[in-house]
Amino acid sequence: MRLKISIAVLCAMCLCLGTAQAQPTQAAGFPLARVKYGGGGDWYNDPSALANLIRFANRELPVVIQPRYADVEAGSPDLFRHPFLFLTGHGGIVLSASEIANLRLYLDRGGFLYIDDDYGLDAAVRALAARLYPDHPLQELPFSHPIYRQKFAFPDGLPKIHEHDAKPPQGFGIIRDGRLVLFYTYESNLSDGWADPAVHGLPETVRLQALRMGANLIQYALSEGGIR
Repeated sequence: MRLKISIAVLCAMCLCLGTAQAQPTQAAGFPLARVKYGGGGDWYNDPSALANLIRFANRELPVVIQPRYADVEAGSPDLFRHPFLFLTGHGGIVLSASEIANLRLYLDRGGFLYIDDDYGLDAAVRALAARLYPDHPLQELPFSHPIYRQKFAFPDGLPKIHEHDAKPPQGFGIIRDGRLVLFYTYESNLSDGWADPAVHGLPETVRLQALRMGANLIQYALSEGGIR
């Protein structure tokens, strides 16, 4: 059965939960996950990042998300329990043919994958995207795309969170049947802004921009997708 979520439905769900569940428990809400992969990339870096984004999203969006995220391998059937996947790192990404097939099936069934280049991951991400969908290359999204216009408006596209090579931030995606299934941020490094303040020493104004854009990603994934 397809889990098709609209923002109106999300609002109704939150109202039904009542004030007693305003702060979600681990057993309640949508589960998010971080993707584990081989190849030398540090998929595990900045463990506070996704946890902080979840706390922010639970405050700002009409959704309930489980406060603890899971670490899931790309070939695991557990992938299909999570409507939003996060992948990051600095090095290579190595996935087997069966892991690629499982990830593609997850995306085709309504899942959403967000990849953040934490510097040095670009070549590996582009190779991964080409293996996932050889006939649907990564394309830069226009600033008018709905992902930049969810709860928070980003009329000029992605915020610049961490300076790497003095390039402008770019957001790339893969669109299947009119739906964005994979979103990739390059030279923005949103997840650095989600991490605990002491990790990167970023100003609070910059961290807030990163968290707001991250909340947009979650809102988009839950409203436009749904595992079936």
